[in-house]
Amino acid sequence: MKAIVTGAAGFIGFATTRELLRQGFEVVGVDNLNHYYSVELKKARLENIGDTSAFRFVKADISDKEQLELAIGSEKNVDVIVHLAAQAGVRYSIENPSAYVSANVEGEVRVFEQALKYSSCPPVVYASSSSVYGGNRKVPFSEDDRVDDPVSVYAATKRAGELLARSYHHVHKLKTTGLRFFTVYGPWGRPDMAPWLFTDAILEERPIKLFNYGKMQRDFTYIDDIVDGVVTVTKKIMKEPEKVADIYNLGNNKPVPLMEFVEAIEQATGKKALTELCPMPPADVKKTYADISRAERDLEYHPTMSINEGIVKFVNWFKRYQGK
Repeated sequence: MKAIVTGAAGFIGFATTRELLRQGFEVVGVDNLNHYYSVELKKARLENIGDTSAFRFVKADISDKEQLELAIGSEKNVDVIVHLAAQAGVRYSIENPSAYVSANVEGEVRVFEQALKYSSCPPVVYASSSSVYGGNRKVPFSEDDRVDDPVSVYAATKRAGELLARSYHHVHKLKTTGLRFFTVYGPWGRPDMAPWLFTDAILEERPIKLFNYGKMQRDFTYIDDIVDGVVTVTKKIMKEPEKVADIYNLGNNKPVPLMEFVEAIEQATGKKALTELCPMPPADVKKTYADISRAERDLEYHPTMSINEGIVKFVNWFKRYQGK
C-alpha cells in the first residue's frame, strides 16, 4: 500500500505518516518546510520518523504545479493521497491572506489534478477545519449544519477546499473525504497554538493572554485520537469508498472552558499562570464543539484522551524538547 502524504513535516502530517508506516504503508512525504513557524521543529519531526526504507521525503510546494509534478509525478501504484498540507493559523490569515489562498485553495487544486494524472486515480483524504462553522451558534456542530458564515480568511479557504472537492467528485468522479479537525494538541504540536504558548509562558513566568476575558471553550482533541480517525478513513476509502462520507468531524466531543485548560497546564507544570484578560480577536469564535456521531457510526471513532492526561503528555514532551 502506497500513500502520498502532503504536509508530512507538519504536526498532523508527521503523526499520520508515522502511524501509516507502523501499519505497513509505503509513504512518500511532501512538505515545503516554510517559515510560518520553526523549520527546525519540522526537521526534528522528520528525523523522529526514523530511518526506514518505506519512507521517502521530498521538499516541494504543493501550490507550484512544476514543483509538485517533479516531486511526485513519476510515482507508480499510488493507492491514496492524504492531503494535510495547508497554511495554518486563524489569526495570521488577517495579516497574510494571500498565503492562505495559495496553499489552501490553489494547493488543493494542484493535489486533485495530480491525483487525476495517476492511472490508479487514487482517492484523496484531505484536511478541513472546525473553523468552517464560523459564526454558527447551534452546538454541537454537525456536518449537516450550514457553513456559509466564515469569520476568518482561513475558514473561508478551508470551506473553499470542501467545495472544490465536491466539484472534482462531480466532474471527474474523484473520491474525496474531508476531515474537520477540532483544536488538535499533543507532543510535537505547533508553536503558534495555545498549549505551546501557554506552557512556555507559564514555565518562564510570563503572562498569558486570555481572549474574550477567558470566556471561551474549545473542543481540544489529542493528536493520537485525530490520527486514529485519519488512518481509519484512509484505509476505508481505499477498500470501501462507497461507505465513506464526504465530510467528517474529528473532535473530542467535550468542549473545555479556557480556564479549565489553563488549570490543566498549571497542574502539569506545577506553576501558577500569570493572566491578562483581553477582548475577543475579530477572527475568533467563542466555542467549538464537535458532533462526532457520523464518525462514530462509519469509522468506529471513539476519542479517549482526557484534557488533563493529554496536557501532561504534552508538557512532559515540551520540557524535553526545550531542554527545560
